[in-house]
Amino acid sequence: MPGLAQSLLRLAGLDWPAPDYTTLCPRQKSLLVGLGGRPSAGGLHLLVDSTGIKMIGEGEWKARKHDVSYRRQWRKVHISIDAETFDVRAIAVMSNAVGDGQTLPDLLAQIHEDETIVTVGGDGAYDTSGCHAAIDARGSDPVIPVRRNGKAWTEYGLGVQARNETLRVMKRLGRAIWKKWSGYHRRSLVETKMHCFKLLGQHVAAHTFEGQVTELKVRATILNRSSQIGIPNIIRIA
Repeated sequence: MPGLAQSLLRLAGLDWPAPDYTTLCPRQKSLLVGLGGRPSAGGLHLLVDSTGIKMIGEGEWKARKHDVSYRRQWRKVHISIDAETFDVRAIAVMSNAVGDGQTLPDLLAQIHEDETIVTVGGDGAYDTSGCHAAIDARGSDPVIPVRRNGKAWTEYGLGVQARNETLRVMKRLGRAIWKKWSGYHRRSLVETKMHCFKLLGQHVAAHTFEGQVTELKVRATILNRSSQIGIPNIIRIA
C-alpha cells in the first residue's frame, strides 16, 4: 500500500512522502472513521445484512506451506443501509460466533436518536425478542419474516405485538404475499451493497481486531463516497 500511495502521488505531480507500513500499522488501531452517510429527509428505511470476511495470517500460511488443516477464522460484518440513498448508515464487526440478532441493537444505536427510523428490514435471522424490542424502542416497524414453524409469543414486552401480527398475516395470506405486500423484497438492495463491499476484498489484511475494524469501516466509507458521487438510474423494461 505505501508503494501504491507513492506511485499515485507521483502521478499527481506531488513530492509528498508516503508513510511506511510501520507508521500506518500502530495508528490504524486508534483511527476514528466516520461513515459519512447522508441523513434521511422523510424517515429512514433501514435494511440489514451480514457476511463473513476471511482473516489471513500465520494459520493460512501454514495450511498452504505444510498442508495442515485448521479451523478457519472469519470476521462477521454487519451493515445497515438506507433503502433510498443506499448509504451504509451503520456497521458492526464481530467474530463469527456472534449471531445476526445479537448485533441489530448495536446497529440501531449508531443512528442518531433525532433521526426517525420508519422500518427495519431483515431476514428470519433477526426474528428474535431482542431485535423486535430494539426496533420497537425506536418507534419503528419491523419488516422481518417469522421463522418457519415459528409460534406466537405469549410473553408481554416491546415488539411482541408487532411480531405476532406479522405471524398472523403470514398465516392468513401466505409468506409470498406477505413479502410482496410488506416490501420485504427491498432487502435485495442490501445484498447488492454487501456484494459491492466484498468486491473491495474477500479478506482483511490487518492482524489485530482493532485494525480489522478500522479497515472494514474504511471500505464502508469508500462505498458511501462512491454512491454520493452518483448512482445509475435503473429503468425497468416490461
